[in-house]
Amino acid sequence: MTSKKIYVAGHRGMVGSAILRKLDTEGYKNIVTKTLSELDLTNQSETEKFVLSERPDIVIVAAAKVGGILANNTYRAEFLYDNLMIEANLIHSAHKAGVEKLIFLGSSCIYPKLAPQPLKEEYLLTDSLEETNEPYAIAKIAGIKLCENYYRQYGSNFISAMPTNLYGPNDNFDLKSSHVLPALMRKFHEAKVNKSDSVVIWGSGKPKREFLHVDDLANGIYFLMKNVGAADLYSKNISQINIGTGVDLSILELAEKVKAVVGYDGKIEMDSSKPDGTPRKLMDVSLAHELGWKHTISLDEGIASTYKWFLENNK
Repeated sequence: MTSKKIYVAGHRGMVGSAILRKLDTEGYKNIVTKTLSELDLTNQSETEKFVLSERPDIVIVAAAKVGGILANNTYRAEFLYDNLMIEANLIHSAHKAGVEKLIFLGSSCIYPKLAPQPLKEEYLLTDSLEETNEPYAIAKIAGIKLCENYYRQYGSNFISAMPTNLYGPNDNFDLKSSHVLPALMRKFHEAKVNKSDSVVIWGSGKPKREFLHVDDLANGIYFLMKNVGAADLYSKNISQINIGTGVDLSILELAEKVKAVVGYDGKIEMDSSKPDGTPRKLMDVSLAHELGWKHTISLDEGIASTYKWFLENNK
């Protein structure tokens, strides 16, 4: 198995780099990667030529245009177009090349805004999406359905995994485009360095979110690669598998945890004029547990190790 040729799309991102670390740890050496300057995945002919030339055994689609509420709501057309093109080009090319297995990575935002909690796989497409990240979610849903229907029409062993909110090494800490946990980490760190009296956080602080360390996700993707095939999912009449912790907390509770790890002793102020997003997004991870995978890194442990990485890499 370790001799398999694996193409990791998006290897420089937080998720892709974690997957590379996991594959290296497990002894996989035949890994194919391309940077954006070397291969534009939104270009169909470029992507097809590359995949047909390399003919990898396994493709892991971790490439995507990603961001938090602000980025999603600002660059709506780009988030829809770029993600549609990346996934469609890779999935179709993998089919044409006879790829043995493909794992497509989505996001918990694919589920309806007001879906019952926790979010079960079968809730997909049962109601309206959250408005601020609707374009990104629609693109990811299209990718999920591409994988499912390449299996249903051609028998392609293509599956989709839906991670919850991720954080860890190589995260994006840019306040204009980052997700909530790295944004909080940078805010508290800068406030500590600048000796600011308070830190302002978007929204009411009441929405609840679930957080998974990216190394846990990499372990989950590796587990799926080794143990779960398309028939295992689609025979259950579901289109994707959730990868998360099954535990959530409020944004304010998260802020307090990050504040403590950073060592900031000022006040937290909430800006209620800013959007909250979805009230709650907790994954039902019972299927993953049933199949044999479970996360191992606690949130407290993960925040501490991520802040250590941040200090070492953001001079």
